[in-house]
Amino acid sequence: MSALILAVFMAQGPATVPTVAQGPSSGVEEPRQVVVRSRAEWDTLWKSHAGPQTAPAVDFSTSMVAAVFLGTRPTGGYRVEIVGARREDDALVVEYVERRPGADAIVTQVLTSPFHIVKLPRFNGPIRFRRSGGGAP
Repeated sequence: MSALILAVFMAQGPATVPTVAQGPSSGVEEPRQVVVRSRAEWDTLWKSHAGPQTAPAVDFSTSMVAAVFLGTRPTGGYRVEIVGARREDDALVVEYVERRPGADAIVTQVLTSPFHIVKLPRFNGPIRFRRSGGGAP
């Protein structure tokens, strides 16, 4: 059944994906793209991301989590968004866009660590992340 859901989900090019969490500040300070397929992995990732906050519920029998962490950035104005997922050959490609502040942008002078975490239908094959487009908003 999950293969059928995934096939429908991926049929028309990149499908939009439901956000679990997104924002400018994560405890994950190094750039990282990650796929989580089990509750234990999810608890570990969430703890490194959000400390003692309770992780959102995910049914790992039918779903998995994909996340992109940009790592520490020198100012505000940076953002990441997972914009879709599509099947390519035997792999699932998770597409994301990184936004950086423009040269003339007025931004906060604070370290940030942008992230986006999404839920996808479970896929047991290889996962690749692909950065697309992006730049200044």
